[in-house]
Amino acid sequence: MGREFVGPSMLRQMRGRAGRQGKSPVGETYLCCRQDDLEQVLDLMYADIPEIASCLNTENKRVQRAILEVISVRLANSHESLLEYFSNSLISYTHDREFVEKCLTSGLEEIHDLGLIVNDSYSSFAATQLGKAIVASSVDPYDGVFIHAELTKTLKAFVMDGEMHILYVFTPVQDFGIIVNWQVFRNEMDALDESGLRVLGFLGIKPTAVLKLAQGVPLKENTPEERELARVYRRFYLALQLRDLCNEMPIHLVARKYDSPRGSVQTLAQTCQGFAAGMIKFCEHMGWGIMAAALEHFSDRLMAGARTDLLELAKIPFIKSRTARVFWENGYRTVGAIANADPKELVLILMQAQPNKLRLKGKIDEKYEEKLLAKANVISASANRLWQVQLQAEMAEE
Repeated sequence: MGREFVGPSMLRQMRGRAGRQGKSPVGETYLCCRQDDLEQVLDLMYADIPEIASCLNTENKRVQRAILEVISVRLANSHESLLEYFSNSLISYTHDREFVEKCLTSGLEEIHDLGLIVNDSYSSFAATQLGKAIVASSVDPYDGVFIHAELTKTLKAFVMDGEMHILYVFTPVQDFGIIVNWQVFRNEMDALDESGLRVLGFLGIKPTAVLKLAQGVPLKENTPEERELARVYRRFYLALQLRDLCNEMPIHLVARKYDSPRGSVQTLAQTCQGFAAGMIKFCEHMGWGIMAAALEHFSDRLMAGARTDLLELAKIPFIKSRTARVFWENGYRTVGAIANADPKELVLILMQAQPNKLRLKGKIDEKYEEKLLAKANVISASANRLWQVQLQAEMAEE
């Protein structure tokens, strides 16, 4: 997965998707690999499934997140009640009491130091506004503090005459194991317009530093400040990929352009929508209503993976990104145009949107035509419903 082999548990879970109880008596899976990987693959296939254990610990920051959640929703608000809560979770069955108490104590100290909880004279804990925003947006505490610092700067100067700043805000903070190709970064930086260059300066990314990195100078990550800045550089590299995805560049071309694994780009495309929704929630809970509204306005483009002109078409099921562009280029530029079309006409458009299928088959068989016609009927019915809603809204305005 990405650059690493999956583990035996993941392989078992993936294989378990073959066949369904009550639907088929046997499920089959095929595992394809290169000759060079055969030995590792065989080891993986015959490896023992590891014992189930709690994933909560202080190193991966999940204990901190769990404690913050419990306090935020007020399931527990004291050291004793928190200890009782965790004594009924898996961590208490896979670790001894001393380990649980140590995790709880250190976790409480960390999220308190981060400003995510406060405690009163009665030793009761309560989540701060930032703590509640982090829980609502489903990010981990340290990522939440990083996001808060980034958004606080953004509130002071938001570059609205281009798309790079808002795309950066929507870029997930996970790095997906990213390895930056600094020469590609430099080339993309050189191609930025004036608005994009202002975003670079606002984020603290220096063109001179990027030029040095492209020449082979290593990125410094020795101090906390250097690590935070390195994180900004990597996140902007992902934001450039997200920009191309939102402008309808196929995933495989984005992967090739940025020298990234295709799986990583695909994960970015899938993750950014949920992360964007989390950022909107974060802003709402912090009381930044104007920022939340600005982000929500752009989030439709992430969902569609397309430019603004296709957003109306992208609301129809089965019409996203490339398919929407093919409909647009064939004259179906509104929901009404698709609603009034014969489903058989739409089948021809769907064929154009899937040229690889045509090349593989050579000749469209009846079964494939039936499948596309069924899809076209769903598209037509959905477009009709959306069109009726639009007409009713227009009549109400008059």
